[in-house]
Amino acid sequence: MFVGKTYGIKRQRMNDVCPHCGFRFEIEPGYFYAAMYVSYAMSVAQVVTTGLLTYQVTKSESPWVYLGVLVVAILIFAPFNFRYSRLILLHYLTPKVKYDPKYEDQLHEEIP
Repeated sequence: MFVGKTYGIKRQRMNDVCPHCGFRFEIEPGYFYAAMYVSYAMSVAQVVTTGLLTYQVTKSESPWVYLGVLVVAILIFAPFNFRYSRLILLHYLTPKVKYDPKYEDQLHEEIP
């Protein structure tokens, strides 16, 4: 679904269509804007978890410690959230998209 590595210097890019079955990933214009909500939920969970872990480790009362740790965590998780929010939206939150096992059978036939 994606071109290139999750963590790399190049800009992340998605294929427009599946190279195997020809499925068009962007079902309608602006479809992946909804992935922002999924990414937001993932980010909130990550920030809360990181904040609690930071408190458990440092017991610090300085907001600068938390701000620094959370900014770093957000930057580290951003590429992960970009990819997986789109995957979650496409595979779990879109009722139109269904798994078709015939494509998996074709894939196994093509690979020697």
